Amino acid sequence: MKNYFVFSLLFISLSINAQKRNVTLADIWSDGTFAAESVYGLRSMNNGLHYTSLEDGKINKYGYEKEGLIETILSEDELKPSGNGESISIDEYQFSPDESKVLIATETEKIYRHSTREIYYIFDLKTKKLSKLTDDKVRYATFSPDGQNIAYVKKNNLFVANIAPETSRSSIMTRNITSDGVFNKIINGATDWVYEEEFAFDKAFFWSPDGKKIAFYRFDETEVKQFSMDVYGTLYPSQDVFKYPKAGEVNAKVTIHVYNSETQKTTPIDLGEYEYIPRIKWTKSNNSLSVQRMNRHQNLLDLILVNTSDYSQNTILIETAETYIDITDNLTFLNNKKQFIWTSEKDGYNHIYLYDINGKLVNQITQGDWDVSSYEGYDEASRTIFYLSSEGSPIEKQLYAIGLDGKTKKKLTTKPGQNRAVFSKGFKYYINYHSSANTPNYVTLHDGAGIEKRVLKDNAELLKELEKFNISQQEFFTFNTNEGTNLNAWMIKPQDFDESKKYPVLMYVYGGPGAQTVKNSWGGSNFFWYQLLASKGYIIVSVDNRGTGSRGAEFKKCTYKQLGKYETIDQIASAKYLQSLSFVDSNRIGIWGWSYGGYMSSNCLFKGNEVFKMAIAVAPVTNWRYYDSIYTERYMQTPEENANGYDDNSPINHVEKLTGKFLLVHGMGDDNVHFQNAVELAEALVQADKQFGIMYYRNRSHGISGGNTRLHLYNKMTDFVLENL
Repeated sequence: MKNYFVFSLLFISLSINAQKRNVTLADIWSDGTFAAESVYGLRSMNNGLHYTSLEDGKINKYGYEKEGLIETILSEDELKPSGNGESISIDEYQFSPDESKVLIATETEKIYRHSTREIYYIFDLKTKKLSKLTDDKVRYATFSPDGQNIAYVKKNNLFVANIAPETSRSSIMTRNITSDGVFNKIINGATDWVYEEEFAFDKAFFWSPDGKKIAFYRFDETEVKQFSMDVYGTLYPSQDVFKYPKAGEVNAKVTIHVYNSETQKTTPIDLGEYEYIPRIKWTKSNNSLSVQRMNRHQNLLDLILVNTSDYSQNTILIETAETYIDITDNLTFLNNKKQFIWTSEKDGYNHIYLYDINGKLVNQITQGDWDVSSYEGYDEASRTIFYLSSEGSPIEKQLYAIGLDGKTKKKLTTKPGQNRAVFSKGFKYYINYHSSANTPNYVTLHDGAGIEKRVLKDNAELLKELEKFNISQQEFFTFNTNEGTNLNAWMIKPQDFDESKKYPVLMYVYGGPGAQTVKNSWGGSNFFWYQLLASKGYIIVSVDNRGTGSRGAEFKKCTYKQLGKYETIDQIASAKYLQSLSFVDSNRIGIWGWSYGGYMSSNCLFKGNEVFKMAIAVAPVTNWRYYDSIYTERYMQTPEENANGYDDNSPINHVEKLTGKFLLVHGMGDDNVHFQNAVELAEALVQADKQFGIMYYRNRSHGISGGNTRLHLYNKMTDFVLENL
């Protein structure tokens, strides 16, 4: 009877599973089966009691306290500039400081990773009048703090348009702040390619608090060498030519200038000797501009206050490191004009510090053997700092509140996983985006004390949809390598996993400085691709090697001057650990990665030929000499200073070790990791008489997307895994 009962339960279980189906690539990349809900275009309104969200072409207003839609502030139906009944779409929007107008971006055209150009319209919420800012596409249109002007960049020059209420649209005055902008030579008010990519900002002008001055960057790219990419699609292909400083080559000359609207004069700031200016920011004073100045090795950072009345300067803080200094947006000047908040890794972990305005340390606000992942802001009224940290676990991000004096710390989030918080003005409320490895985005509204008020998006429909599929849980684990390094990892097993059987393993790697793939967060599209592979009998594993984030500066920065060395050692050691598991087929371990991960998967297959049977490298760096100056030199110094560091761990220099199956994939329009990387690696493999697979995508950027491209790519990779692992 007992055996019959067990058999019955097994039969029921198999019947239930039989009713479910496996994930397909069409589900992931064309049908949108697993699309998750979220809250988009979020803006807190001035009173801190309401917020807006962009939903289906409408700017909707909600209350933090009151549930439900309060009103639709603006709909695309109201935006008909030509009078022919056709409405413009709202791609992005911003309110004027007094919230009487909305600046609308439409017809957005992507330039690089962050940068875009758009057509802009101004909509007056009181008069319902729609005005076009300019007839041309421009960049970064931004209201002045007094709402009387809008600054923007057009053709590498900075402009200011006066939009005072009493001024009619036909007589709006537009003033050239600069006039020397020339493509591939001089840029005003915007960044060059390498600043945008590696210092992570592209709008390079900033209004003073009173709106009377604009501090802006000027890039002189004259001496920077050009890179060109062929653009296909016409009978005679054209070329996309842009300035791109590679490792060890000449950078743009960057200077800071201040335009004064009262005198209509622009003044350059003499900052002495430096290589980079990764950040500028106005203090709470209308005449005080902070400038962060950095050397080329990026291990020396000066924080300077510039008085924009007489241009006197005071260096108030100097940060140094034996390796490198990461740049953040965490600098906050307090309203008392006497103190500022700063983050630093100087005690071995990333923590928050309070300084007086002269750079004297007041106190270290957070401390411990864990990293502050993200500084979220400071509430002046309660003297409270909000931040995300990995205090509980390197694979999680939890939200905390702490007093400016470093006391009364409180954990605000409770669920295991990763969190992201967006605070209201005044910090009375925040909207929290939470996910975990096996649960999608869960968006909730909380008060400043962390108490949940209501759920905004629970993705209940997606969770219900997932019940129709065979889904394996993502499991986290840790292990020690043969060198004694403890590493974090996750694993996805086949849905019908049997520990007595042996399974092939596909490892996923990124492994770059400060990054993480082992996070307790929703994996999105790749998570479902791994489910597809699991349904075909594969185990999927990812391991965070040395050099990755959330484990302190020593763990992260041990790869300095030798990128790829310890990372590859750790991934090979991880594969050997997997070989030791009873349920792993030790002869069938593969690895794949994208970008830095493609660099890593190439190195692993070549250097770890005794453990890896196959690898896929998508958009890989194949020689750090081909990559940009700021990123590469931050971790490697220049090729002239560190030739061995560049050469010893370049996949191109290890092609003769290839014994497994290798697929090389690249987009031919990749402005980031150039197609050159794939071409040169392919040539090295050819000369070493090594057979391999290659797939290139016409005009596709680093993300290799658009149209049917992603579906094609994942079909290609799936077939390669099935045939070779």
